[in-house]
Amino acid sequence: MKKIVKPFRNKYLLTFIVFLAWMLFFDNHNLLDRGSYYREIIILKQQKEYYQKKIQADKARLNELRTNAANLEKFAREQYLMKKDNEDIYLIDED
Repeated sequence: MKKIVKPFRNKYLLTFIVFLAWMLFFDNHNLLDRGSYYREIIILKQQKEYYQKKIQADKARLNELRTNAANLEKFAREQYLMKKDNEDIYLIDED
C-alpha cells in the first residue's frame, strides 16, 4: 500500500476522478458530443432564421401577385416565358 501514490490512496478522490473521466469522455452525453451539438444548434438556428425571412418575402411576393394583375403578367413573362399570340421572345444568355 505504501507504493501507491499518496493522492490515489484516498478512495473518494479516486472515485471522483473516475466518475469525472467517465462523464467527460465515455458517457452518451459527454463533453465532446455536447460541443458538437451546440455548434449544430447554432447552424440550425441560423438556417431557421434564413428560411423564416425567405417565407416572409415569398408571402409578400405572393400577396403582391394576387392583388396586382400587371405584376402577375410580368412575373409570368419573366419566369415562365409566357407571351401573347402576336409576340416573339428572344432570350439573351449573359455569360
